[in-house]
Amino acid sequence: MTEEFHRIRRLPPYVFAEVNKAKAAARQVGADIIDLGMGNPDSPTPPHIVQKLVETVADPRSHRYSVSKGIPGLRRALAGYYARRFDVALDPETEVVATLGSKEGLANLSAAISSPGDTILVPNPSYPIHQFGFIIAGASVRSIPARPDDDMLRALERAVRHSVPKPTALIVNFPSNPTAYVATLDFYRELVAFARREDIWILSDLAYAELYFGDVPPPSILQVRGAKDVAVEFTSMSKTYSMAGWRIGFAAGNPRLINALTRIKSYLDYGAFTPIQVAAVAALNGPQECVAEVRALYKERRDVLIRGLAAAGWEVPSPEGSMFAWAPVPEKFAHLGSVGFAKLLLSEAGVAVAPGLGFGEHGDGHVRIGLVENTQRLRQATRNIRTFLASHDGVTDAEDAGAPLHLERA
Repeated sequence: MTEEFHRIRRLPPYVFAEVNKAKAAARQVGADIIDLGMGNPDSPTPPHIVQKLVETVADPRSHRYSVSKGIPGLRRALAGYYARRFDVALDPETEVVATLGSKEGLANLSAAISSPGDTILVPNPSYPIHQFGFIIAGASVRSIPARPDDDMLRALERAVRHSVPKPTALIVNFPSNPTAYVATLDFYRELVAFARREDIWILSDLAYAELYFGDVPPPSILQVRGAKDVAVEFTSMSKTYSMAGWRIGFAAGNPRLINALTRIKSYLDYGAFTPIQVAAVAALNGPQECVAEVRALYKERRDVLIRGLAAAGWEVPSPEGSMFAWAPVPEKFAHLGSVGFAKLLLSEAGVAVAPGLGFGEHGDGHVRIGLVENTQRLRQATRNIRTFLASHDGVTDAEDAGAPLHLERA
C-alpha cells in the first residue's frame, strides 16, 4: 500500500509550494509581503451583480439543485455576449455550456476527449491545467512554442509529422497566462486551417478577453469561418467582472465537444448555485461600464509596475493583455533559476512572484508578476526591488535564496 496512485505519480511536485512556504513563514514573523504571485483579482464584484445574487438567494426555490449545463437564461446571455463582442452566432442549446470556472471546464473536457496514449499539443510555458488536465486523463503532452507566430505554426507541422500517435488536440490561450502574448485574427485563421486539414481539435482559452490595453480588442477563434468545425472556446467571469470566487465560466463552439463536456458534467455536478448563475446573467446582460473600469485599473497598474521596474534597472516587456507581466530573470540571477530568484526576491525585497518553472520548463528563465495590488503597493514593491537589485553585485549563491528576512513588519 506504499506505492503512490497512478494518476498522482504523473503530477510533478508543486513548483509554487516552495515560494508559498517561504511566504507563509515570512508572514508568520510579521514581515510585510507584497503578494504579486497569484492571479487573484482584488477588486470587488460590481454592486449590481452582488445585488442580484442577494435578491435571488432570498427566494428559497433557488436553493434546490440547479442545471448542470447552466440555466437557459445564462446560456442565452453568453450567446448574446458573443454576438455583441465578436459577431459570432451561438446556439445556446447545442453550442454553449456553463462551467464551474474555465479551469473545471478544461479539465473535464480533457477527460472527455482523450485516452491513455493520446498526444496533445500544449504551449510551453502555459497555465498548468492546459497540460495537466490531459496528463491526469492519461494522455501525453508534446510542447510547442508559446508565442503566436510562425515558429508555433512550424512546430505544429513538425508535431503532426513526427508524433506517434498523431496529435488529437491543440491548446491555445491568448491573451495568455503567463506570457501575456496576444494573437491576431489572421493567426487564428492559420490555426483553424491547420486543424481542419489535420483533423485536430482546438481548445482555446479566452479567459482574459476583456483585459487588453491597446486599441484593438483580442479576437475569438470562433470568428474564423469554419472554426466551429474544430474548435471550442473557454471564457470566464472571474477576471472580467472580478468574480473569481464565484466559479462561473463557459465553453462555446463545436457542438460535438460541447455535448461531450455536457455529458461528463452531468455525472459530476449539478451546476453552480442558481443565485450565482442568475447574478452572472445580470453581469452579462447588464451595464458594462464596470468592465471598462476594470480594464483601466489594470492598465494603470501595468504602467506603474513597468515604469517602476525600469527605474529599478529591470527591463520587463509591457504586456498588451492579461493581468500579468512576464518578467525575464535578471541576468545576474539567471543561475538561480526562477524558483531560486523568486525566493530571493521574497526574502530580500518582500515581494512574492510566481516562478516561471511552474508553467513549464521553458518558463524557467522568467517570473510572473500579477497586477493584483493597488498602485501604492506596486510602487512600494518596485522601490523594494530597486533596493534589492542595487544591493547585489551579481554574485549570488543558490544556497542564499531564502535567507532570513530583514524586512519591515506589517
